Amino acid sequence: MKLGLIVPQGWTGEYDGWHAERAWSRTLAVARQAERIGFESIWLFDHFHTVPKPTDEVTFESFVALSALAAQTQRVRLGQVVICNGFRNPALTAKMAGTLDVVSEGRYELGIGAGWKRDEWLAYGYGFPETRERLASLADSLEVITRMLAPGREHATYEGEHATVRDAINVPRGVQAPRIPIMVGGNGPNVTWRLAARFADELNLDGMTPAELADALPVIRSRCEEIDRDPDSLRISLHAWWGDDDWRVAGDRRIAFLGQLADLGVDRVMGLLQTSADSDEPMEALAEDARAAGISLGA
Repeated sequence: MKLGLIVPQGWTGEYDGWHAERAWSRTLAVARQAERIGFESIWLFDHFHTVPKPTDEVTFESFVALSALAAQTQRVRLGQVVICNGFRNPALTAKMAGTLDVVSEGRYELGIGAGWKRDEWLAYGYGFPETRERLASLADSLEVITRMLAPGREHATYEGEHATVRDAINVPRGVQAPRIPIMVGGNGPNVTWRLAARFADELNLDGMTPAELADALPVIRSRCEEIDRDPDSLRISLHAWWGDDDWRVAGDRRIAFLGQLADLGVDRVMGLLQTSADSDEPMEALAEDARAAGISLGA
């Protein structure tokens, strides 16, 4: 199992009261230290407002910040957990993803989901469609993005209910072959998991316990089998919640948690350590616990 780290960017209030320049300096320092320690990947959230309620504090935009982190690191893979589909036109998303993969020399992974945080949708002028419409839009966008990033295509054309692309060209498809990995995020068994089975290389589950994961895995496999996809070809990852003691508190409980995930066959776990905004020690302790659980960080 691989171990990733969500780098502080202000979303959970870890930069409350900080000046933006100081906050960015720490974000960069955490990313560099995570690479030195041996984490397999670094990640950012794709949010515009703080959680749970919007406050007037630093929250860095994810694509710009990841591009800067890509230029300041050499080995770690990079991505978002996960971008909100409704914030960007899917053709633009594909172009941004391809550009970032080139900038990072083939280290970018496109994580994407339907989005959920109503206040930021409304504040930035996107409206807030019902869940059914947001999921239908995600399906259309995944169709566009996978077509545009597919190898050997000169252009992409697609017309759906929620996305239209006509002869989109000049898309840098990135360095990775056959394409940039796509990670669909969400816990919805009926729609999201079917979209992951159809379009994605990886399904990212959000905040599940090991027991919940054990119940989910057979359903996820069945979603692949419905379309005659080999279930083993869909990687499974977990976004461990930053407020969960199983993730944030060092020691035997976290070691057991990581070991359970590995035993279930989870391919990767990533999460935020809020206290990494102030110290490198939480990263070091997480790495030690992972090794104690039998996990080789970047393996």
